[in-house]
Amino acid sequence: MNDIDEQLREIIPRLRRFAVSLTRNASSADDLVQASLERALSNWGSRHSDGDLRAWLFSILYRQFLDAHRRTRRYARMLEFFTGRDDAQPSVERTVIAQSTLEAFDRLPAEQRALLLWVSVEGLSYKEVAEILDVPTGTVMSRLSRARQALRQLSEGEITRPALRRLK
Repeated sequence: MNDIDEQLREIIPRLRRFAVSLTRNASSADDLVQASLERALSNWGSRHSDGDLRAWLFSILYRQFLDAHRRTRRYARMLEFFTGRDDAQPSVERTVIAQSTLEAFDRLPAEQRALLLWVSVEGLSYKEVAEILDVPTGTVMSRLSRARQALRQLSEGEITRPALRRLK
């Protein structure tokens, strides 16, 4: 184990340098290195003992970076969807409205959140969503309409829980 500690101490500055080149921010790079080392240590048993430790750690760091980048882009698309436009410097008012809309979005049932994300964020067509859910396109359209209405009502504070229709 002492040998592994020494190898990690030697590799960490290289990981950090690589992370800074990816993130272009020292603080974000430190977070990325830490998250990568945590992932590596938690998956230590799945590592090939004959494999190169440095290459393994670099690949973990790079995958962590890509995952975080995808999450950030997805969040930006959601913000753009909820605010209606893509501002580099949104006003405080727009930011507050977007945050309250995101909070309202989180209170929607999972089915309604999925519909809104598929159509509005991921850009799937009604037909594609209908195929995913194995329902007619008209059903997707009416469910989406109800989801949008519930989101509007939740964001405007009209109701505390979205109304769900029960079908017999």
